[in-house]
Amino acid sequence: MVTARQVFLHQIPVRYVKGVGPARAEQLLRLDVESVEDLLLLIPRRYEDRTQFVSIEQLAPGQLATLRARVLTKRLRPMRGRRSLVEARLEDETGTVTCRWFNQPYLAKLLEIGDELILHGRVDPQPPVQLINPETERVEQDGAEAMLHTGRIVPVYPLTAGLSERWFRRTLRGVLSEYAMAAPDVLPLAFRQRHDLAPLGWALQQIHFPDDWASLERARRRLAFEELFVMQVRLALRRARLTGRAKPQRYATDGPMLRALIKRLPFTLTASQRQVLRELVDELGRPNPMLRLLQGDVGCGKTVLAAALMAIVVQSGYQIALMAPTELLAQQHLRVLGEWLTPLGVRLALLAQGVKGAERTALLADLAKGRIDILIGTHAMLQESAQFGRLALVVIDEQHKFGVSQRSGLAKKAEAPDVLVMSATPIPRTMALSLYGDLTCSTVTELPPGRQPVKTIWYHEAQRSDAYRIMAEHLRRGRQGYVVYPLVNAQDRSDLKAATQMVRALREAFHGVRIELLHGQMASSQQEAVMHAFARGDAHLLVSTVIIEVGLDVRNATVMLIEHPERFGLAQLHQLRGRIGRGTEEAYCLIVSDAEEESATQRLSAFVGTTDGFTLAEADLALRGPGELLGSRQHGWMRLRVASLVRDQALLEQVRREAFEVVARDSQLLAPEWQLLKARLRLSAKPATPASAR
Repeated sequence: MVTARQVFLHQIPVRYVKGVGPARAEQLLRLDVESVEDLLLLIPRRYEDRTQFVSIEQLAPGQLATLRARVLTKRLRPMRGRRSLVEARLEDETGTVTCRWFNQPYLAKLLEIGDELILHGRVDPQPPVQLINPETERVEQDGAEAMLHTGRIVPVYPLTAGLSERWFRRTLRGVLSEYAMAAPDVLPLAFRQRHDLAPLGWALQQIHFPDDWASLERARRRLAFEELFVMQVRLALRRARLTGRAKPQRYATDGPMLRALIKRLPFTLTASQRQVLRELVDELGRPNPMLRLLQGDVGCGKTVLAAALMAIVVQSGYQIALMAPTELLAQQHLRVLGEWLTPLGVRLALLAQGVKGAERTALLADLAKGRIDILIGTHAMLQESAQFGRLALVVIDEQHKFGVSQRSGLAKKAEAPDVLVMSATPIPRTMALSLYGDLTCSTVTELPPGRQPVKTIWYHEAQRSDAYRIMAEHLRRGRQGYVVYPLVNAQDRSDLKAATQMVRALREAFHGVRIELLHGQMASSQQEAVMHAFARGDAHLLVSTVIIEVGLDVRNATVMLIEHPERFGLAQLHQLRGRIGRGTEEAYCLIVSDAEEESATQRLSAFVGTTDGFTLAEADLALRGPGELLGSRQHGWMRLRVASLVRDQALLEQVRREAFEVVARDSQLLAPEWQLLKARLRLSAKPATPASAR
């Protein structure tokens, strides 16, 4: 038996648990279970109430029933091959029933005449009334019923091939018996009492084998609270560490370059843009580093706000690093920012995979000497060779495409830089608090004046000609459009259309229309040439993959056709739709799908029903979960095993306030009551220590 002070459960490899071993450990690894803690936090996907007993005379064909009965007779009948049948006759005070178990010969030895059993299973829908393969447990002779599979609220787990529910429940019972009450509780007693939280050991017992439904919910709340609290304390400590020091750079926040930029813009900032700009400039002028998330719906004008901050930074004598997830988007930023800032004397450069040899060497030398004001690039900027002379502002675009470590890696190229994270993917509030909880948030809430909502229409394959007719009309009027496919090339046995193959069919369908192909497998120089041709209007229809999701801003593009839209998430569909309707002309987004699966039709109906990105983001979170929504687990986000960002929104808000208050009072967790939490946070980044080494 371990003690709370000896070891945390995430340090104990699951392979050392009694009854597991190397083979089972490999199977559990497919469920992301590596430690005892992982095992205890593999929460049931549902629960079955097997506490409501029925009598034998109440059994009806097809009924799912739990009953208590005594064994009258039993026999084992061999069948063809290695198959077998155990047949038993059972009785209660109301009658008798036959139970049959196929290919479970061991039951013939386990069942004894006179045994009292609790059984749970479905009554055969065909007469006579009988139970086929019911789950079975013996009532102990002393009257105590230590039931796992019947006669209680029974957990059902999300298991993998080779693992049975019965084995998993038995294993968990042993693990809970040995470890649950000894698990270190990182939440102090006074803290738990203030928030009406149950002890950890009790909660672990009840989340798996609850006494009743109220106990189950109390246990779930306790475990969810702790999970969210640890996450938010980690984020609060990170923010305190990054903003708790003075930054060396000082800015002239109202200089002539900013005023000149605003004056040169071919549009007027919206009220929301002006408000957010005031927030950003105010924080930029503070003595501590800025850590801010700038988000807004597609096309709301976030880039111009970043440009305004860049003007302030350059005018004050410092450099900026802008990192984008793709070379396509980096090139777009170079063009747009260049149009606004180059006339003001700002020097911009692009560092990407396509910049090589002598050109790259010269660029890096200019960067180190401060002769480049704004460096725009991709992951290449993280390389050690990219050294800045006076870096002060780090801008990360499409942050969810990067990990926290990549954001930190770029920020380490300066002493205490200001950091602005931009997201064109609207983020549900609960996810923003989880992914970017160390950042303060500014949201642009208005679209530019004159912008019309894009009309979205769902066509079935049989209606394709109607979709083509709308596209042809837009092209006839001199407008441009996109056709988007989920694949570059058709795969073997795939029924999905692909960009490379379909571009030929589209050229036949739209005679006289110049059609270009764009996808991520093309060389960057080819991509840039196609993109420039489309931006100039030399190409009328761009056939592409999801690569155009961000990075293209062609105001003359007013129509888009998305093939197999069921293959995309709502956030991605919304991003694609954002490539059109960026001017004042009426725009149409057409989707073609015969999808019938409920989850797909729900997504597509939501997409057609609204153009509000935040509404769609919330729907995507509810339908697909956070891991699928933004690929969060690939980007350093803490995996939630108990809490739900959909169900626990109010709890997350409460936990966040508490966590940030704790860190505000004790920024290094030095108080005695937080030592277990501090140790837990420190050890969580380390690999599990083998038992043999302890």
